[in-house]
Amino acid sequence: MKKKKDKLNEDVEKKAFQEEQAAEKASEELAANASDETQNEPDLMKRMTELEQENQELKDKYLRSMAEFENYRRRSIAEKSDWIKLATQKLALEICDVMDNFERALNQVEEAAREDAFVKGVTQIEQQLRGVLGKEGVCRIDALGKEFDPALHEALAHIPSEYEANLVAAVIQNGYTMHDKVLRPVRVAVSSGKYEANQAETDPPVEDKPSSGNGSDSINIEIK
Repeated sequence: MKKKKDKLNEDVEKKAFQEEQAAEKASEELAANASDETQNEPDLMKRMTELEQENQELKDKYLRSMAEFENYRRRSIAEKSDWIKLATQKLALEICDVMDNFERALNQVEEAAREDAFVKGVTQIEQQLRGVLGKEGVCRIDALGKEFDPALHEALAHIPSEYEANLVAAVIQNGYTMHDKVLRPVRVAVSSGKYEANQAETDPPVEDKPSSGNGSDSINIEIK
């Protein structure tokens, strides 16, 4: 009986010892893990900072890509719109030539003949052509008396006139714009100054002579 009791006590002590050793081992492992985590904390913080920076860079790239795509989309829409507007540019320019010929013909009609039915018919056709071009965005450039603008005007001559210098004194060929873009520049003669000022600067003093009676004065035109 005593031996049995001693063995039981021995087993209890042995089990208690094993449990104590296991607890000590677990404590040591926990302490070691805590120490490792403490040592790795700077590395973890550094890695976190790197990931946040990488995330910000990716976000910036995404936003730039979206902005570039939006700019491309808007540019494509604008280019397509311009292409549609200017698709009939060549045809419109040829119709402008026809309309100019109608205008030249009507300018030769005497005032007394303007009530003639044929002349009225031609006038209506010219007006109809002008309306068709207007619907397509074609407008004639108003140049007479305006300051010379190389973006709109093509100077073919310099002449003395009733206008100040550098103003358009005469329109030689009409010019047109289409949707605010120059379809054809207006060909003009540019004033070199008023008649009186021009003559005072260029003509030498002469004695009064009887008039030749033809009632006309010659004008020198300098062609560029």
